[in-house]
Amino acid sequence: MASQDAPNPSASDPCAPASAFLGVEASLSGRMWRERPSDPASVRGLMRATGLPEPVARALAGRGLSEATVADYLDPTLKRLFPDPSSFADMDLAAEVLLRALVAKQRAVIFADYDVDGATSAALLVRWFRAMGAALEIYVPDREKEGYGPTPAVFRKLKAEGADLVITVDCGAAAEQALAYAAEIALPVVVVDHHLMRGGAPPAAALVNPNRPDDRSGQGHLAAAGVTFVLLAALNRRARALGLFEARSEPDIRAWLDLAAVGAICDVTALTGFNRALTAQGLKVLSRWENPGFRALADVAGVSGEAQAYHAGFILGPRINAGGRVGRSDVGARLLSTDDPAEARLLAAELDDFNGLRKSLEAETQREAEAELGLAPTGSVLIAARDGWRPGVVGIVAGRLRERFRRPVIVIGFDPETGLGKGSGRSQPGVNLGRAVQAAFDEGLLISGGGHAMAAGLTVARDKLDALRGFLNARLLDETEAATAADAVEIDGLLQVAAADAALLQAFSPLAPYGPGNPEPMFAFADVRPERAMAMRGGHVRCELSDGSGTRLRAVAWRAAETELGRRLLSGEGGLLVAGRLKPDTWQGRNSVQLEIDDVADPRRVSGNSALK
Repeated sequence: MASQDAPNPSASDPCAPASAFLGVEASLSGRMWRERPSDPASVRGLMRATGLPEPVARALAGRGLSEATVADYLDPTLKRLFPDPSSFADMDLAAEVLLRALVAKQRAVIFADYDVDGATSAALLVRWFRAMGAALEIYVPDREKEGYGPTPAVFRKLKAEGADLVITVDCGAAAEQALAYAAEIALPVVVVDHHLMRGGAPPAAALVNPNRPDDRSGQGHLAAAGVTFVLLAALNRRARALGLFEARSEPDIRAWLDLAAVGAICDVTALTGFNRALTAQGLKVLSRWENPGFRALADVAGVSGEAQAYHAGFILGPRINAGGRVGRSDVGARLLSTDDPAEARLLAAELDDFNGLRKSLEAETQREAEAELGLAPTGSVLIAARDGWRPGVVGIVAGRLRERFRRPVIVIGFDPETGLGKGSGRSQPGVNLGRAVQAAFDEGLLISGGGHAMAAGLTVARDKLDALRGFLNARLLDETEAATAADAVEIDGLLQVAAADAALLQAFSPLAPYGPGNPEPMFAFADVRPERAMAMRGGHVRCELSDGSGTRLRAVAWRAAETELGRRLLSGEGGLLVAGRLKPDTWQGRNSVQLEIDDVADPRRVSGNSALK
């Protein structure tokens, strides 16, 4: 690995203003490049403590690790990092309510959200109750007909069908009206959620949410699957105290860590602390492919061997989600709950078909949304809206457009008959979109709305759309301006093309799993030329990078063909600066690497970003 040639004052003083790495103040995407700051003394200490090479120790220091904290980071164990379940508000109460229902053989129903986090959370509870000799039913609402979260109508239906208890997972914390109605009809509800709340806890038999205002667990970054996994620990502890394991084995919840990990990864939660341990250990369990549902999905997708976060987030996750987006919303939860391999194969094939349909709908919606926004949209939040867009794909499209425009994006599909629009938004780091959407609801601009910092959902009447756009643009102006100023490509090191090999990738492997709070290493390459560049199906650009050393590096820029970045790569013009992440390249037996290009800069032609004007 080549050492960095550009001076960097922040390397000796992390508090010093960061200079532009390689002089890139505005790349082709409008971002500054910065070297991730690391104190030399901290780097030397980490090298002594870990035995890792200097580039890796520098990357650790740049992520805020020290000699005192690096052990838990490199070897994140549940034993050291598992939180006390009692630190969560209502956790012990929830365990008590669920165990009473178990002992009394009451009919309990899980009301799950239709995404991966909801499906994995539901499967965790189903598997624990099954190990205790009881069955839980699963109810997942239809995204288009019933919308998000529990409603009075659903609770009335479940009560009429004989439910004695409802457990909501990955939803329910903000369903104040529905929970109040459940209390009126004497239907106990236990809420297990992680979304932001508007105020105090609404009426429920128990409400477990690390983001409720009075919670003191410090685990607000967990996905619902992580909260549910802690609930299983609380159930084991309370059941042990009640003597429920005298006649049966205690459920080994570690066998289900794969479910918690996939939920955490697919909900894009911060992989730090306990959540990092949950994910790292869960990927080890996933790699055994013992869950029939995961194994069937892996088979249909052509995945085998050691599971990485990539497999969870980009191969398994989209297929699990596809049922709720364009098909039957309960298929994902059923798949992950079943112990029948034959049933799992049928459900996995069904989800794979749904995923194909999802891709085509997503591509069409994205093209139309891009046309709605134009080539250079302005505003602190971008809102695209049109009749007929499917609620199941607007969130994916919002995420794609957020990546392109580097600002919060909301995509809304209106029902032409009712005039109601269902939308989903994705945000930039530093812009709390969920809080802004909640404020819009409080202002009377939304029929419903909520979420968390990085994602939100809403329902809006057509005649409120302009007012909503104005409100959110004003509300998020300061946050988006600050986020735009801070939106930089953080570089971990400058490489020559010849140094980008499998050995280097392996050297950095102790930093995995990657995700929010633990970014994947980003490397820069100077004075490179894209060779054999071609546009691929799906709008991707493939090429080989050369820097005069005689070595070429395979590279890909996803969904870039219609961007300035992609056009510059396709031109074959040399002298470029390229930043990206190294990935294993095992296609057709290769043992090599390829670069996923994140950004490109041209020292001769710099473009800025006037996004907010």
